[in-house]
Amino acid sequence: MDIETLVRTRRALHVVAELVLAGPQYRAGGTIRLRACAGGFATVVEPRLRVVGAELVAPGRVLSVERTTCAALGEALGIEVGAPAGLYQDGPGGEVGGVLEVDPAAARWLAHCFALGDAALRGLFPDAEPVIWPEHFDIGVTVDGVNYGLSPGDAFQPEPYAYVGPHEPREGAFWNAPFGAARVVRELGGVGGVTAFLEQGRRLTAGG
Repeated sequence: MDIETLVRTRRALHVVAELVLAGPQYRAGGTIRLRACAGGFATVVEPRLRVVGAELVAPGRVLSVERTTCAALGEALGIEVGAPAGLYQDGPGGEVGGVLEVDPAAARWLAHCFALGDAALRGLFPDAEPVIWPEHFDIGVTVDGVNYGLSPGDAFQPEPYAYVGPHEPREGAFWNAPFGAARVVRELGGVGGVTAFLEQGRRLTAGG
């Protein structure tokens, strides 16, 4: 899969996460938190919506997100789409009328990466609930002053990557990113590799 297709798809899904899932959920239930689900990501309260691959799944409805707009998706479902207002400055910068360019294979890969991150985080931190935040579209937890998670890609790294971000800067070869440490998911392999990387970060931030 070429990186341009992956980036276009990730940006489009990020827009859907913010405008179609997080925004309506915030207005209805007061939270912007999203979660990983089988095949993609979902809201945590009403409206009950999931993005599975290249499809938006609602109770009794399945809509393709390929070559459509958030406005059209909202009209089909009878919900008011749009970003959660006044909560953060960053975000995907998408418009409700912008055409979504989603490649199904790239969407499945990104969903797989979210699943890896969710499984690794739950295994290492059973008392923390992994959250997909619509601002940066990453899944993560914060434990003892350290952010742990997995990003589907961003301006720092276009490919999905796992990260460890201590609130207090650390020094050493492990810390290879401005915010701490990062490793590309493709190089880490499966959930075992992601878990091992996050666990190493936990040991190093604890002084081990």
